[in-house]
Formats: sequence, C-alpha cells, structure tokens
Amino acid sequence: MNSFLEALPINSIAKYSGSPPRNAIPFSGYPRQHPSDKNRLILVHDPLGVYPTVLEFKMEDVLFIEETHQAVTEAGEGVPLVKLWIRKGSHGVILEPFEVNEPIQFAGRARTIEERFLKTYSRAGV
Repeated sequence: MNSFLEALPINSIAKYSGSPPRNAIPFSGYPRQHPSDKNRLILVHDPLGVYPTVLEFKMEDVLFIEETHQAVTEAGEGVPLVKLWIRKGSHGVILEPFEVNEPIQFAGRARTIEERFLKTYSRAGV
C-alpha cells in the first residue's frame, strides 16, 4: 500500500506552536498523501500499534501541523509522527478493517476507537 502513497506536502500547512487553538481538534499519527485525491490526506493513528487506525481528512480542514516525536520500528526505521489540528465541525472518515469470511467478521472496533480517541483528548485537555 505504501507504494501508492506519497509523502504529504507539509509545507502547504502552517506549522503551529503555542496554546491549543479553540477552533480545532488534534489528531496524531503518520501523515500520507491520499493515493487518488490530492485534496485529502490519510493519517495513520498509532501506526506501530496492534490496531493502527486509518483516518482521512480534507486538506482544507487541516488548520495547523505540529511535528512530534518519531516512532521506531523493530528494524530501527524511524516513522515521523505529527499532530494535525483539524477544524471543529469538519468531517473525517475512519477506514475499518474486516475479515472476508462467512459470515463477514467486522473488527467491531468503532466503540473501541471512540473510547481511545476520547481518552487521548481528555489527556490533552481538549
């Protein structure tokens, strides 16, 4: 899948430092350019975790970007992580995996994802 994705052109988004903006919500992860729509981006939340979550946002809804730490794979490769400040009221998409079987086995993680994100935001004071 990575061969279809290009690096996100971060220079078109304002870098942010300071107190949290009131009109945006932070999302952290590994940013990638959308493979078919240059006006959208993909953010892989917790890319090295057991269940990485793939989020999609419109570029126009990204207000600021903060560079954060790098995660390191078991092979010692660095994965650059960022915090994107997404405009409140905008819409994002969560891509959720499922198993093709009889019956189809959905990961059923929507509630788990919601709880994980709510926990992240409450710690950030958002």
